[in-house]
Amino acid sequence: MNLRTQTFLLPWLDVLAIASWGILLLKYWLNGKLGLLIHPDYFWLVTLTALVMLTICGLQVRELRRRRSCASRVAHLTLFPPGLSSSILLLTALLGLVFTPHIFTSQIALQRGVTDTVAMTRAQPQAFRSSRPPEERTLVDWVRMLNVYPEPDEYTGQKVNVQGFVIHPPELPPNLLMLSRFVITCCAADAYPVGLPVKLDQTSKAYPSDSWLEVQGQMITENLAGKRQLTIQASSIRQITEPKNPYDY
Repeated sequence: MNLRTQTFLLPWLDVLAIASWGILLLKYWLNGKLGLLIHPDYFWLVTLTALVMLTICGLQVRELRRRRSCASRVAHLTLFPPGLSSSILLLTALLGLVFTPHIFTSQIALQRGVTDTVAMTRAQPQAFRSSRPPEERTLVDWVRMLNVYPEPDEYTGQKVNVQGFVIHPPELPPNLLMLSRFVITCCAADAYPVGLPVKLDQTSKAYPSDSWLEVQGQMITENLAGKRQLTIQASSIRQITEPKNPYDY
């Protein structure tokens, strides 16, 4: 590529790279996929960033059209080959437009380790009492309760109605499964799974990994792997579709 062609094309490559990222961020916001990547508290920042990027592109396009003579352009001087950085940004954004993010699976949950605590949350409560009746608490509400008041017998007999996806940890007996949710504190990189075991009247293999369930029942205490653990004794299980936003916060 000769110098004249290079100095003409490189500014447009920069514009395309920035515009593609602005479009990508807006696309994720509009189609509801942004919640799979970051905490909702930061949606406004991502949307604002996308709008700023597109505004910069518009101003840059106007400037490039105004400067048509080669003499008014200055070649880029960088440590990398000209256009490499913009090409990488553009390629990454195009891949993001083609391949949309997906929810984490039970395999990821097993790799990261399912816990019944929320020790990684941004605000550590010194005391937590949900104002909701027990049957209205979410799975993460129950885990937060355990985080502060860990005695499982405290909750014995309380009604439960929770939703989550199925995990089959190898150490659980065949009549138990793990009902789990991923919790995001900032972005998908720090997402971690929490969950509670569910005791069934049948084999847990009837419910495949990653399937979503609504479980009703009551709380009991079970001895699992030498540990007394709060467990859901299921009285009703209903398979449900994956929620639009499957993560909790």
